This record gives sequence, C-alpha cells and structure tokens, in this order.
Amino acid sequence: LSTAKCVACAATLAGAEISIVVCAVDAAAVAAQAAQLKGVSRVITIENAANAHALAAVLAPQIVAIAGPYTHLFGPSTTFGKDLMARIAGLLEALAACAGVTLNAVATAMGIDVRSGAVKAEGDLDFRGTLGVAKDAPVGFSRIRLRFELDTDASEDQLNTLLRLTERYCVVYQTLAHSPPISVERT
Repeated sequence: LSTAKCVACAATLAGAEISIVVCAVDAAAVAAQAAQLKGVSRVITIENAANAHALAAVLAPQIVAIAGPYTHLFGPSTTFGKDLMARIAGLLEALAACAGVTLNAVATAMGIDVRSGAVKAEGDLDFRGTLGVAKDAPVGFSRIRLRFELDTDASEDQLNTLLRLTERYCVVYQTLAHSPPISVERT
C-alpha cells in the first residue's frame, strides 16, 4: 500500500518515468508485484544478504548508490520510510529546518506576518563519489538550492530583506557557504 501511494505521488510529476527499487535477499516475487503497479516503467532489484533485516542503515547506502540519475526519490510516510529517507537526505533536511526557523524569527523581528510557508532544499549529488565507486566523482553536493514559498502580504523589498537576513542568520546555511576548519580525532 505505501509503495502504491509513493507511485501515485510520483505520477503527479509531469513526464515522470517511475522506477521502483526492491531491496531483498530474493527480490523476484516483490519485483513482480511492483511491476504491476500502474505507472511503473522499471523495477530495479538489489539482492543482498544484508537485506534479510530491513534496516534503514543497511538499505540507504544501496539506494544512494543507484540514485545518481534520478531527480526525485520517494519513500513511504511510515516510521521506517521516514528513517530511511532521513538517512538519504539528512543534510538537506537540516538546511531546510534551520532556514525555516530562521526565516520565522527574522519575519517576527521585522513585523512581517507570514500566514504559511514551505522551505524546499534540493541538491545535486553524485553518489558514486560518496560510495567510493568512482574515484573521479566528487564527494558531497555540487550544488544546493533553497526555495521559500510564502503566503504573506509583505512587499517585494521586505521579502528581499527577509531572505537576505534569513541567509545571514541561518547557522546551517552559513556553515555550508563558509566551511569552517574541521578536525577529526581518535580518542
């Protein structure tokens, strides 16, 4: 049921070609069922003995390894799905959360009433580098986009100032934009 909901959601994207990933020890039966879902154009199977125990920590790297050419990844809105997707997109989630909290604080300080809003963070990432399968592929995001959708009566000048100050005071944004020295130690 949760896979069918993900497919239905993905199908709302214009021109979507939907692939489903089945991670299992023996994926044949589940893959056959997935292929029957309306709108599915491809089923990718990842057979691995480690998949006998469906753990997000085990599945996430396998999904990341094949995610490179895809523009969107969908996961179920179950506890497991949220754990899995968070492992896949943790950095972007941290950026979106921090930017949202910062924007709200700045809007309050400026006296701007934001009735509702959404923060969307997207990034370009070549997973081959992260997984060490291609030495020439970079490790980490090559580009990150942060978008705000706001329901407000604020003027264009106020919105420009709001975004500029949100950028200025968002700790995660500033850390990414101006990477501090990081030390790695063993204790």
